[in-house]
Amino acid sequence: MSKKVAVILSGCGVYDGAEIHESVITLLRLDQRGAQVQCFAPNIAQLHVINHLTGEEMPESRNVLVESARIARGNVKDLREARVEDFDALIVPGGFGSAKNLSNFAVEGAGCSVQPEVLALTEAFAEAGKPVGLICISPALAAKIYGPGVTCTIGTDADTAAAVTKMGGTHEECLVTDIVEDTARKLVSTPAYMLAQNISEAASGINKLVDRVLELTHENDA
Repeated sequence: MSKKVAVILSGCGVYDGAEIHESVITLLRLDQRGAQVQCFAPNIAQLHVINHLTGEEMPESRNVLVESARIARGNVKDLREARVEDFDALIVPGGFGSAKNLSNFAVEGAGCSVQPEVLALTEAFAEAGKPVGLICISPALAAKIYGPGVTCTIGTDADTAAAVTKMGGTHEECLVTDIVEDTARKLVSTPAYMLAQNISEAASGINKLVDRVLELTHENDA
């Protein structure tokens, strides 16, 4: 029986939304493994809009849900419609959107807060004991979701790791090709483009994460 997985997107584009390669690799691997997938995104304005050619901020406003529809080919729902009981697992790709739109980690660091709808859904998965995969910078939110003592990785970046620790998390250094699992919480994380030098490197860890998250959904199967 195929598993149902929710994927939270945070816009479209590494500098102000969901990292496109990470998102597409995640969706591809889930499809290859026979999972049923539904993408969600908060129906809110992005923190700002970045010109991905120049890296400069642009004088316009964009909506996270509308931008996420670019990656999901239109098949994305308002995060407020997501119900934990409808899914077996949750995965959150990275990109600065995770630190700018799903939270304010990019601005506040260890003093950050998670966007209320994102926090409500991720906490519901945590409380239900359902597997969650956090990719790239998204594991920086783990301590806000699971509380002190949660184990995760963002790779080897010392400043981000220090912020994770300051929030009460336990950070484990990790190669781009590998994953870190908090077995008690069924949380899986991987560095992806926190370390990846190319799309193949990003895919190596993300594929392992997706595979492990799906394996964890079978633990309670009769």
